[in-house]
Amino acid sequence: MAVNLIKLSVGTSSIDGLAGWQRSAAAKGPDGNPRHVTRMWPKREAELLDGGSIYWVIKGVVLCRQPILRLDEVRRADGVPRCGIVLKPGLIPVTPQPRRAFQGWRYLTVEDAPADADPARAAEAPLPPALSIALAEIGVL
Repeated sequence: MAVNLIKLSVGTSSIDGLAGWQRSAAAKGPDGNPRHVTRMWPKREAELLDGGSIYWVIKGVVLCRQPILRLDEVRRADGVPRCGIVLKPGLIPVTPQPRRAFQGWRYLTVEDAPADADPARAAEAPLPPALSIALAEIGVL
């Protein structure tokens, strides 16, 4: 059974900002796919690779997800092994869900993960993060 990760997208203020970062050379692995490098290797690797995604928290709201393709070992100049979470290119918008700040990443069960956004609404302009938070807190989103 799949499990997901949830992670803060530090330094971005929108889905477009995250997408822009992932197009940069600094965010790509040797195969050209976006990857997130973290110091800890997930212990639930098999579950993550069984259809799991990383859910991105932007400005206090879960706004999108990306399927996880694989986990690669990454060694930087300091020689310390790290985990490169290789992601499928492209961000999938989800129903906004408020989330308090936390450090690192956390596991997110399939049952607790926000649903993908309605594709029929994809052409609509995204709500500002503060408004998305307020609406989600009162149960409108």
